[in-house]
Amino acid sequence: MTGHRKKNPWMRVLLYLFVFVLCIVILYPYFVMFTTAAKTREEMYALNMTIFPKEWKWSNFVDVWSQAPILRYFLNSLIVAGGATCIAILCGIPAAYAMSRMRFKGKGIFLGAVIMSQMFAPVVLLMGIYRLMLDLKLTNNLLGLILLNAAFNQAFAIWLLRGTFLSISPEMEQASKIDGCNTMGSLIRVLLPMAAPGIVTTLIFVFINAWNEYTMALTLISTDTFKPITVGLNVFNGFNMIQWQYMFATSIFATIPVVILFLCIEKHLASGLTAGGVKG
Repeated sequence: MTGHRKKNPWMRVLLYLFVFVLCIVILYPYFVMFTTAAKTREEMYALNMTIFPKEWKWSNFVDVWSQAPILRYFLNSLIVAGGATCIAILCGIPAAYAMSRMRFKGKGIFLGAVIMSQMFAPVVLLMGIYRLMLDLKLTNNLLGLILLNAAFNQAFAIWLLRGTFLSISPEMEQASKIDGCNTMGSLIRVLLPMAAPGIVTTLIFVFINAWNEYTMALTLISTDTFKPITVGLNVFNGFNMIQWQYMFATSIFATIPVVILFLCIEKHLASGLTAGGVKG
């Protein structure tokens, strides 16, 4: 493979060019969002609007915090996404372990039901969800959003974690039992450290899905006190005018927690691969 690359240096050039173009395509919407957030209101509705603002108005990034309770929206989103992620991971790990290590009747049916549950979008079940939350008195309540986000991400968490546990050799668990561990001890001391990359990946995806959720939050939450940031952005959508500069500035701030989360736990993706070896 290395010799082939040395003989064909143009392949590496094409690879780097492809990655460069791909990065531009992916980052271009964020670039437009950033430049739009720094424009004045008059320039937003000008007929000859350009990508770059003629007058950079950096105060938009400061003024947005006084235009709406943005900090409250951020805190609500963190509570909902964090709570849903914890519940999905805590329930998904034992379920995925059972699916990968245990044999019981109806296992195939259960796995099929897990996959089929991903076919139903929340919007299809929205009316039923609203009636259920209304009967449980969980509308205008962060707990209702936490439970719903955890439920809709549970199937994904179970399926991904099951694949992670299947990739770990059963001999590792058997060796720990020889050393005196029971099933729970083997899961905690051996399997979980070795499954760290899969757990981290699941955590990231569940958190992002819960953080970006909009439809259920819009339906169930009507008061500013419990609105997440995705619904709170509508505060800049007026009756006859949309404050795009403030909406984009808030959207930029909304991407920061997800980026910080990924940067904090990205290093554990590789370190978890070598954890939990057999005692020798």
